[in-house]
Amino acid sequence: MELRGENLGFYFVKSAALGRHSLTGRLRDFGLLAFSLVFFAAAQPALAQSQQPAPSPQSTTSAGTGTDTTPDTQLPHPQFTSEQSSGSIIGTVADQSGAFVSGAVVTLAHPGQTATQQMVTDEGGQFFFTNVATGDFTLTIASGGLASQTLSGTLHEGEVYQAPKIVLAVATTVTEVHVTLTREQLSEEQVKIQEKQRVLGIVPNFFVTYDPDAPALTTKQKFSLSWKSSVDPFTILAVGAVAGAEQRTNTFKEYGQGAQGYFKRYGATYADVFDGTMLGGAVFPMIFKQDPRYFYKGTGSVRSRLLYALRSALICKSDDGRWEPNYSNVLGNFAAGGIANAYYPANKRGVGLTFETGGIRIAETALAGVFQEFVIRKLTPNAPKRNVSQP
Repeated sequence: MELRGENLGFYFVKSAALGRHSLTGRLRDFGLLAFSLVFFAAAQPALAQSQQPAPSPQSTTSAGTGTDTTPDTQLPHPQFTSEQSSGSIIGTVADQSGAFVSGAVVTLAHPGQTATQQMVTDEGGQFFFTNVATGDFTLTIASGGLASQTLSGTLHEGEVYQAPKIVLAVATTVTEVHVTLTREQLSEEQVKIQEKQRVLGIVPNFFVTYDPDAPALTTKQKFSLSWKSSVDPFTILAVGAVAGAEQRTNTFKEYGQGAQGYFKRYGATYADVFDGTMLGGAVFPMIFKQDPRYFYKGTGSVRSRLLYALRSALICKSDDGRWEPNYSNVLGNFAAGGIANAYYPANKRGVGLTFETGGIRIAETALAGVFQEFVIRKLTPNAPKRNVSQP
């Protein structure tokens, strides 16, 4: 209860009415009045002081001078002494058709910092980074099947950076196709090249390769090449020319003259060629797994090339690429000489005919190697132009 001045008179009148007929009452009233006056006088300064406004803590007055020393600026609250340095980044990702790309991974990075932030675009292709430190930044956007894209920018204090619409193109797919031919396919390609090799464009030159690393022939290819060489039109005409020369010189006079003598000579000569080609170029190479072709050397001194060509009648490549004795050529020619005993005149048959025919054919192979090494390649239009040296 507050003690105010207007209540004092009410209190006095009420007290006098209660004790006016008694001296004791009067003395009591007087005492109460005196007590009230003393209490009221003491209470007035305190009441006056309590009703004055409190001085501002931000201003002071110098004693005796009345000078106001209020500062020109107010001190900020401690929690606002440093400003927050951040902003936000928002953007949209779409593909080339304009459709929004959801699920794209957006990576936020700052130059010179290893820490990154990531988020995934929503169904509308949007992404939104908040509380991003101001300064330069880089956005990297990646999505499966689409080419990644990088966007750079600078974020300022309190800015909501709206990134340009990011369009991801379809990723370019580089497909490498490695075609590996089988051994048989490679050798088949070699055979096709060899079948086009003709001296002066006429004479078949099938049993030579200008590739030192040519794959070995298969058994089928050995027989095919031998057969084509044996039935080639030039081979048939050449045998006819040889039979005509023998007819004219009356070689093997036991055959006689005339058409009968000519065809006997023709048959014997063709049998020599056919047997030697098939046995030395197919049958025995199949048995001994050897390559019947001449491998052109083409480099080195004349002497080294000459020796290489001469020994080709006795040395050849095996199907696995090793150099070894040419069993196929030697045995094939002697076998052909032995078969010749079946159709040569009786007085020419025997072991002598076998070794004579085989020896002549081996010498012919060596001589053919020399021509292959130094002459025939220059006269073969379809021979490979690039020369690869033979070790």
